[in-house]
Amino acid sequence: MNIMELLESRRTYRRFDQNRPVPEDAYRDMKNALRLSSSGGNRQPLRFVFARNRETVEALFPHTRWAALLPKELGTPKEGEHPVMYAAVIYDGEKHPKAPDTDAGLALGNLTLAAWAHGIGSCIMGNIDREEIAKILKIPAPWKIHTVVAFGVPTHTSRIIDVAENGSLDYSLDADKNYLVPKVSVSDLVFDESFS
Repeated sequence: MNIMELLESRRTYRRFDQNRPVPEDAYRDMKNALRLSSSGGNRQPLRFVFARNRETVEALFPHTRWAALLPKELGTPKEGEHPVMYAAVIYDGEKHPKAPDTDAGLALGNLTLAAWAHGIGSCIMGNIDREEIAKILKIPAPWKIHTVVAFGVPTHTSRIIDVAENGSLDYSLDADKNYLVPKVSVSDLVFDESFS
């Protein structure tokens, strides 16, 4: 798969095959992709805690929130659809009072692309119970959780569609419960030379 195909198909996935763990070669590439991610001033302020043990993964699940634009019964994974792995992106809150958002964005891009290259879908989540997740993952203060990413082999598809005439950017589900994600056109998104 070339890079543009990878970028187009690496969407957010929210339902997974709970019987299929993340393969070791994918996990290895994901960790290395984090190591290779760019960092402002090469400070490398982020660390990453992976949860792969089934009991730990299931303990984390109730502390995550899914698909805010959909009714809970449609957006939240059901039993058998839960993620099989999580990664918590963390940083030292004393050294970095302002969260290193740019570094986190770069790392998350690398991480989710490396996963998707192996067919592992992901869902990056900021709407989470950080305090409870920190307890489960034994993350001590002053370390703080930036985001959490859920992983697994998707049991649905997610594809890009044109923005509706009414301009809504809300994602939705089709009749087969596959995700439809509207994206602004290139001509409405990118401006040459000046913003006009």
